[in-house]
Amino acid sequence: MAADIDGFLPDSAFLLDVPASDWKDAIRLAGKGLVAAGFTTDAYTDQMIDTVEKMGPYIVIAPGLALAHSRPSDAVLKTGLSWVRLSTPVEFGSKTNDPVSLVIGLAGHDENEHIGVMSAIAGALVDKKKTADLAKASTPDEIRAILKR
Repeated sequence: MAADIDGFLPDSAFLLDVPASDWKDAIRLAGKGLVAAGFTTDAYTDQMIDTVEKMGPYIVIAPGLALAHSRPSDAVLKTGLSWVRLSTPVEFGSKTNDPVSLVIGLAGHDENEHIGVMSAIAGALVDKKKTADLAKASTPDEIRAILKR
């Protein structure tokens, strides 16, 4: 993943220190980043919201972190990520990991790419030093550099 992070996470996929009114709004922001980067169509954003409505807040994978995604579909144009850091955390309904301040949007073009990118991101985010540094990073370049370490 480290070698591909620039392609999977271009500047256009970042929204830093933006407000969200609720979890749906937070996912819409993640979808906006995916669309802006050319990874998905707007339909994928609706699919990510539908997934949480059907399956609950399982996407809140760590304290303060949601990995917004849905199954690969025609709405995914190519595999990529968006990175949304909220100015004020929002509740997703996760008993253990709310409130959420970082929403990473994940679009996988096929099952293998989807799982590969997902596990690479999860691997990077279990490192407490990295997550603390990511929370303070002020630019897309800084964030990508931390993820590559």
